[in-house]
Amino acid sequence: MTRIAVPGPAGAEPGGARLRRREPVPPAASDACRYLCAGVHADDRFRSAVIDELSVHEERFTAPSFGIDAARILAHATYARRRELGWALAVLAVWVLAVPLAGGYFVVLLCPGIVLALLAWADSAIAKSSALARGAVALVRWSARLLLAYVLALLLWDGIADQLDDGSYRSGFGIPTALSLPYLVFDERPRSYGLLAVFFYALLVFLVGLRHGQSAQVLTGPLSATGFRDQEADPAERSAPPHTRRRMAEIRHEQHAKLVMYHSDNPFRGAGRAFQPWTLSVELRPRKDTTPEALDNRTVLDRVRPLVDALTVPSPHDSPRAADAVRDRLRELRTDEVVFLPADGIDSREAAPYDPAEAEDHHLAAVEEGGEARRHFLRIRVGGWYEDVVVTVFVRVHTQGGMLVLEVAPHVLMPVRNTFREAEREAHRYLAGGTLGRVAWAVAHTPAGLTSSVRTVYRAALAAWERSTGGHRWALPEGPAVAVRELGAQGVGSLFQQMDVLRYLQSIQDRISEGVKDALRDAGWQTDEFEQKIVHVNGGVYIESAHNSAFGFGEQSTAHVGNVGNVNDASGFGKGERHGRKAND
Repeated sequence: MTRIAVPGPAGAEPGGARLRRREPVPPAASDACRYLCAGVHADDRFRSAVIDELSVHEERFTAPSFGIDAARILAHATYARRRELGWALAVLAVWVLAVPLAGGYFVVLLCPGIVLALLAWADSAIAKSSALARGAVALVRWSARLLLAYVLALLLWDGIADQLDDGSYRSGFGIPTALSLPYLVFDERPRSYGLLAVFFYALLVFLVGLRHGQSAQVLTGPLSATGFRDQEADPAERSAPPHTRRRMAEIRHEQHAKLVMYHSDNPFRGAGRAFQPWTLSVELRPRKDTTPEALDNRTVLDRVRPLVDALTVPSPHDSPRAADAVRDRLRELRTDEVVFLPADGIDSREAAPYDPAEAEDHHLAAVEEGGEARRHFLRIRVGGWYEDVVVTVFVRVHTQGGMLVLEVAPHVLMPVRNTFREAEREAHRYLAGGTLGRVAWAVAHTPAGLTSSVRTVYRAALAAWERSTGGHRWALPEGPAVAVRELGAQGVGSLFQQMDVLRYLQSIQDRISEGVKDALRDAGWQTDEFEQKIVHVNGGVYIESAHNSAFGFGEQSTAHVGNVGNVNDASGFGKGERHGRKAND
């Protein structure tokens, strides 16, 4: 069998030319990180989940962050919460003042306002309903809007007319007072109270519009494609309170470490969803007329890693400049070795062996021991689409009892949610709408302002109470319960992204199998059984335990058994395609 030639250090080209190693985008400046920072401003549920995991539950270790900086996302989450809490308190203060001062007329606005707020809160569930249900909801929504407009106009008209009343006009656009909706309950109140109610509602519209305008300026400024690169000027990091700064330092110490403190329920948390993991075992039989050498785990991994690293080198071109211009994301492939340790049994977070000397001891010991709790992996990672799609392959080798067992666990991090990606575009559209567009937006979203303000205050108070009374900082350490990158991921991706994922996986797995075969051959062991258990199908790799298995991502995805080359159904990427961007990528 033809053996793969491994390029020289740093990818030497024929003739002595050397290619510049292409570094991936820094995690704190990646598009995926920027989209997640935008997500904590656009989605209060996501923001609360981030703060709960990274700020409140201090006993939990940070999940590995692939292509993002979780500390920067936490900074924006706390920054967004502080701003939203201030606006929420202002909105609630207006409501508290308006109800008694407006003589009760302001309460009348609650009826259609609550209906619109509830519909806005249930938008995600409504979108998945039947066409008939969506039509009924639309009818209710527009009826509530018209009722709200009618009540406002009626209160404004009667309030103005009351100032000029000569005793000849009737309230409610000529409708008798008894039939005017606001006066069925508050007919004994002076009509000037209605004018005051309209004033308070206009004040709410102003607050809601101003709040959204400030959020749009953050999305189009510090979180824009150009503004996000300047991390030192990021207002979220510069204004972070002491508690957040301390947590950010701890997160940055843990999130990219080569020692992973894991939760037993999900040791690979942070890497995404498992994608066709497989295991292969062969009997170690010496070749004829050969005295085999001892084969250990380190020897096999040392043969696999250079072959995988060689994927970073472009194919030969006419010139080094042409080769260096290749933009294939495999040029940014990175390999390292990690040790997984259970968080159970550690007395405190400070006792975790993140010290370089201690971590190195764990690496040296774990690679050969084949333990259950402490596990050593070769980790191979490719971040595509500016870290929006991340492929990670974990490789583990056992040579025990005359057997060689190879474990390969590929994982895929799906793209960041479309709503987070579109947040900046929506902010630009809002700012480009001019004064009239902004007023129209604020009027339409003011009814939901009360419930959203109550929700914001409740979540902030709950987090503060939990942090103060939960005792999390000094509790026994735990592994991560969630990963920020996984929380912000969606279940589907475009066909282009699916093709890239399959190409990365096929290339990496081919090199892994070649490295194992080379290690067996060089040590004097037979490779026939190993080769027979690897079957190439449509350019893919089928391993014995992965046969008759497939994985589907997304609620509407499907998985067909028996053809890993079926790019439309094997992974579920094809549903919900998104338009590409950055044509030069």
